[in-house]
Amino acid sequence: MLKKVILAVLIVTGLGYWLWQRPVSHGPGVMAPDPPRQQRCMGLKIIEHKGVAITPLAHFEMTGRVLHAKRYWFDKEARLSPIDLAMGWGPMSDERVLESISIKQMGRFYFWSTPALPIPQVEIIRNSANMHIIPANDAVRCRLRGVKRGHIVHLEGYLVMAKNEAGAIWMSSLTRDDCGDGACEVIWVEEFTILEDPQPAPPRRTLAATAGS
Repeated sequence: MLKKVILAVLIVTGLGYWLWQRPVSHGPGVMAPDPPRQQRCMGLKIIEHKGVAITPLAHFEMTGRVLHAKRYWFDKEARLSPIDLAMGWGPMSDERVLESISIKQMGRFYFWSTPALPIPQVEIIRNSANMHIIPANDAVRCRLRGVKRGHIVHLEGYLVMAKNEAGAIWMSSLTRDDCGDGACEVIWVEEFTILEDPQPAPPRRTLAATAGS
């Protein structure tokens, strides 16, 4: 009997994970045309959160497409930022472009690869980014649990510098045209909304990894 219960739990867990991994589809066309908007801010109060001092650097707001979502449980940043979102806008929110690009996340980085560039490489870099999400409240944290690849989402908050009690600093990028180490956004997210939830797309072919960003 115990073996049957364990098997049932594994099947349900596996099915749930498979459904979460399946992307949602919108069809061809740019789904999030506008780039993120930010405005530098000075003199805002430092936020104390989970033993970390969070300094707002710029107000940040965007609507974009989730290219990939990666949850973290065990790294040193996981308590503060439980999820990274690889986000796309402009041409990187168009399925005609994305269908030929393989995207993954690992170790707090976002990687993409393609056998043939559907748009210039500089446009991929300028219109996508890996974002370390710090939920500012329980409502945001709850909504983040339902996000998956393909969702169109709106988020608002601040690009921040986070400093822990040991003095280690996690600094947000303040530009969208950088790549590599230090290019990710660290975002204190006060508002997060999934704008629509269409039907899951069929499984997509896997492409060999050839580059990272």
